[in-house]
Amino acid sequence: MDTSLLANFIDPAILFFFFGVFAAAVRSNLEIPTSIAKFFSLYLLIAIGFKGGVALAATGLTWHAVAGIGAAMLMAILVPAYSFAILRGRVQAFDAAAIAATYGSISAVTFIAAQQFLIRNGIDFGGHMTVAMVLMESPAIIMAVLLASWVRSREAASAAASPSVGAAAVQPQSVSLKAVLHEAFTDGAHLLLIGSLLIGFITGEAGKSMMAPFTAEIFKGILAFFLLEMGLLVARQLREARGMPPFLIGFALVMPSINACVAIGLAALLGLSQGDTLLLAVLAASGSYIVVPAICRYAIPEASPGRYFSMALGFTFPFNIIVGIPFYFFIVQSMWK
Repeated sequence: MDTSLLANFIDPAILFFFFGVFAAAVRSNLEIPTSIAKFFSLYLLIAIGFKGGVALAATGLTWHAVAGIGAAMLMAILVPAYSFAILRGRVQAFDAAAIAATYGSISAVTFIAAQQFLIRNGIDFGGHMTVAMVLMESPAIIMAVLLASWVRSREAASAAASPSVGAAAVQPQSVSLKAVLHEAFTDGAHLLLIGSLLIGFITGEAGKSMMAPFTAEIFKGILAFFLLEMGLLVARQLREARGMPPFLIGFALVMPSINACVAIGLAALLGLSQGDTLLLAVLAASGSYIVVPAICRYAIPEASPGRYFSMALGFTFPFNIIVGIPFYFFIVQSMWK
């Protein structure tokens, strides 16, 4: 078993990610048509959700499954809470709330890359961790709304105390939690992932056999194409993020490891397996650049999308893909010795 950083680099899908970064960096006109890139994204969501449902059907909801899912839900609440506490003194409060919520959520592509890392090294993991990935979106979204509401209340109270501010400026903007959650759960990507997981759970091993040519045999090739597209996006996003404050860049690169270490410690207390622990660490370490940023545009319009989106996609995503996954597993192995 070779879990070194170099071994992670020579995975073909990861090499295609690097190639995409290179192509965009030299300003090549290489691009994946938008409709095809969307298909790749939908395919990966179907495949990972379906395989997770099949695995869950085979094992059932054991104690370790419930513990893993519970730990993931807890991390989805803890990460935004302490991230906001760190950020609010350094950036505008609404930006702090949006960034905190973004890091409380997850990156499905990073999760898939971690699964491939475990498969390549022959390490087992549970299908219930896909359930954990799906469920982590909601607490992060709720935290976004709660944090933004708290900031608005504080600003309204401060404005009310100032004699120079008119009464019209004192009213905080109201955002419906019900509307936000409805938008989140009906988001195409999230809904497809939930549906695929349920279908895999219902059909079990029989469904796995029927879907194998689609969900297994071509999976690695589609993942390579998708990571090529992600490489192109990351390089272009990095060019657009040149004016970002150094503190936020540092947060995007350092915070994933802190979140992963908290998750690994929690997993050790719960007695999770090495594979499940790595997946929990990756879920805690990643940041959303699809669902939660889209929700934040509606729930926290006062925040700057360029900051929280660029941080998650331009810095945290490549860090986790290149360095984070093998580094987190090194910590996991060290603790389990």
